[in-house]
Amino acid sequence: MKTPFLDISMAGAIREAYKLGQEDEALEPIVKVDPSGRPRGRIGDGHSVIFYDIRGEREIELTRSLIDRDFRYFDRGQPFRLHFVTMITYDPSLDVGVAFPAEEQVRNTLVEIITKAGLRLAKVAESEKAVHIGFFLNGKNDAVFPGEDRFIIPSPQGVRSYAQTPEMSAASVAREVVSRIKDPAYPVVIANLANVDVVGHIEDRTAVLRAVETADAALGTIVEECRRQAVTLIVTSDHGTVEEWLYPDGSINTGHTRNPVPFILADFSGRDEKTVLRPNGELADVAPTVLELLALDKAAEMTGESLIVAPHARQRRPKIALLILDGWGLREDAYGNIIREARTLHFDALWSEFPHSVLEAAGGAVGMPDRTVGNSEAGHLHLGAGRRILLDRVKIDRAVEDGSFFRNPEFLGAIAEAKKQRKPLHLMGIVSHYSSHGTLDHLFALMRMAREEAVAELYIHGFIGRRGEKPESGAIYVEKVEQMGRELGLGEVVTIMGRHWSLDREHNWDRVEKAYRALVQGVGTRVLG
Repeated sequence: MKTPFLDISMAGAIREAYKLGQEDEALEPIVKVDPSGRPRGRIGDGHSVIFYDIRGEREIELTRSLIDRDFRYFDRGQPFRLHFVTMITYDPSLDVGVAFPAEEQVRNTLVEIITKAGLRLAKVAESEKAVHIGFFLNGKNDAVFPGEDRFIIPSPQGVRSYAQTPEMSAASVAREVVSRIKDPAYPVVIANLANVDVVGHIEDRTAVLRAVETADAALGTIVEECRRQAVTLIVTSDHGTVEEWLYPDGSINTGHTRNPVPFILADFSGRDEKTVLRPNGELADVAPTVLELLALDKAAEMTGESLIVAPHARQRRPKIALLILDGWGLREDAYGNIIREARTLHFDALWSEFPHSVLEAAGGAVGMPDRTVGNSEAGHLHLGAGRRILLDRVKIDRAVEDGSFFRNPEFLGAIAEAKKQRKPLHLMGIVSHYSSHGTLDHLFALMRMAREEAVAELYIHGFIGRRGEKPESGAIYVEKVEQMGRELGLGEVVTIMGRHWSLDREHNWDRVEKAYRALVQGVGTRVLG
């Protein structure tokens, strides 16, 4: 057993971990214990759990480890029963209550329209972004449409941080894209290069520079083949990241940005007419533009508009490639702008040679609150949907404001079960002012609700990770949660860990096991509470 930090708060324990060289994202689990050394507030049989995260795909593995009766990825010991509620639908196959289920399926997306027209489509990405060109690009839909084939390249395995391998699998992705471009079976190819976004979340300037230049080199490989094969290439992005890698005070911004993203139409098909584009647009305009290039009608639901101004006469291109440079934003200011600092010869050549537009990729343009940053999920969703879609966070925020949040039957059911069984209620999720996974606002609303409903025991299990936050933000936000618990007289923070362990999506079950053992068995650095 590790020696507990005596007489220290959970926020204080995080700061002690900082001194030992740990950081938020990969913070080793910290658990609270009583004076006898027994872990407090562990998740156990008959308890009620609300997983309040709002994104979904990174939450599935941990949820399965807690609720699946036939779970086999690691030995959990004797299984137990939980009353488990998730904020949104993480996976329809999960046997859980869902507080805010999807209101309706997004239909007639870009991929659905293309495949229904009888055109085969190849999608290429490395595994880190497989869910984005699959589930999110298809309108938050797990279905693979007839005629849609996916070629997923494994991301590097066995590395603790992609700072060690900022190249990731970009070269292999580029080779696969070239192969699909050569293949006459696929008139449409959609691909994602992950480097800029994934590595941009790491505080390693050298690695981030290398990631940008690697993505540009892969772009060059794809451009060369598009020229040879007379392919019409579209280059765009889903959100910004490292073009604003420094805050004004010089600290590192590892998060996403509110900046616009590029749209380049590099038509190598040999047509004589010079295409003219609108100078500005938004991500929802990409799908209608692709459909116009394919001489296909956009769906009635698509409120986005084609960026093409002229020529008006539609003429189908023989082959189209849509390349998403994940995290590649546009910003004129050179301060902290690693995109501008890096050698991006291939991107710069395309930008100067071909028609281009600047697209809004944050805030209201992607269904989020005004002046909030973009993210990969909202970005790919809007690239594929061709319309603005109100995201879960906005709907839940509105429910908090109008009071319906506090009447939600799934939340009330979890609370009622906890009271009936005389067992604790657990709140589990991201601890952040703003994250694509969730917000403190939703956690605080649940804490207030538990207080109003006279819950006897309330335990909080928080996951931290500095993406778009100032240094040591994890300790700051955990401190706010502890303060809220004191003000309410209810709600004890008993587990904190980096999101690296709890929010995996690559089937790294060793990470999930570490999170599980902290939550259930109290394995971790122990803090006396």
